[in-house]
Amino acid sequence: MESMNVPMSKLKREDLYSLEQYAQMRPQFRAMVMKHKKNRQIAIGAHASLSFEDRLTMHYQVQEMLRVERIFELGGIEEELAAYNPLIPDGTNWKATFMLEYPDIEQRRQALAHLKGVEKCVWIRVATCEPVLAIADEDLERENDEKTSSVHFLRFELTPNMIAAAKNGAVLSVGIDHPVYRFDVDPLPSPIRDSLVADLLG
Repeated sequence: MESMNVPMSKLKREDLYSLEQYAQMRPQFRAMVMKHKKNRQIAIGAHASLSFEDRLTMHYQVQEMLRVERIFELGGIEEELAAYNPLIPDGTNWKATFMLEYPDIEQRRQALAHLKGVEKCVWIRVATCEPVLAIADEDLERENDEKTSSVHFLRFELTPNMIAAAKNGAVLSVGIDHPVYRFDVDPLPSPIRDSLVADLLG
């Protein structure tokens, strides 16, 4: 079974389990991934959260998609890899799924209308460095003229100085600085900080 401390290399077809293999090992693999994810998820206020992705979380996502869709042909497998590999960090950045969650449908509709552009207001800060604003939804159209989406894909690109500081133990913090939604988590809990620092090369 895949180790949680893996390089940030992209997934290849040879890295995946066949549908039969995955059916047998899914309970154990899923339990390992869920435990891993606990140290990569952070709530920002009551309605927003970040789930930081890595090679293991994307391996799980691809296997689940292949399982649900019963995909076993080469073309279909390559399509899933092409969809999810971009969410694996590259050693100089963090990549995350950003979610806005409201239990009531009407409340969600109104909130998403007021939160236009919020995905560009999410930031991460390494100690006293300048906050790094998210680069949102590359190659995707997630927002329209009336509202934002409830799910976004974010990338936080770090400078060499930020990477060095994080590797040397600097605290990390995250937040959202939108006119109608301002919250921060400062500092990030140590288990989350340590998991994110492990994504960085240098």
